[in-house]
Amino acid sequence: MLTMNDLKIDTVIVLDGEPFVVQTTQHVQMGRGGAILRTKLKNLISGNVLEKTFKSGDKIELAELSRTKANFLYKEGVNFHFMDNQSFEQFILSQDQIGEISNYVKDESDVEILNFKERPLAVNLPPKVDLKVTSAPPGVRGNTARGNVTKPAVLETGHTVQVPLFVEVGDLVRINTETGEYVERA
Repeated sequence: MLTMNDLKIDTVIVLDGEPFVVQTTQHVQMGRGGAILRTKLKNLISGNVLEKTFKSGDKIELAELSRTKANFLYKEGVNFHFMDNQSFEQFILSQDQIGEISNYVKDESDVEILNFKERPLAVNLPPKVDLKVTSAPPGVRGNTARGNVTKPAVLETGHTVQVPLFVEVGDLVRINTETGEYVERA
């Protein structure tokens, strides 16, 4: 069990039998009473966000999450199809469950799946992934005069990212999955 002081951003807790991830926290010291913690929590199953206030004596249950390896098969509309690498069972996660990570997941790539009570909830990617540039305008030498040394490039996942002028179509680039920024050529 956790106390109010143990709650940090990205901690996964259980409320009413469902997993929630802590998105924001704000400690508030009351005049005569004890301190409270105002939090914004996101339900990992439904995607709903709620605000919850915890008092200093509240006990909070930490969610027990398991991690498994899976293979991303394909995207169909807003659904992403995966296959567990051990059991070979296929399952679907929605765009809401995956979030921004969907911009960096390519077909046939291995990912880490977070499970709560044997139910897949979310996808974890490594901090950096290598993706191929499928479309990019040519870099013009005169563009560097203003200090603007980047251009938009479309990756194999369909996501657009800013890259340096020397990057061309077909190049493999390394992207930071946390910030969404270009890191280097792979």
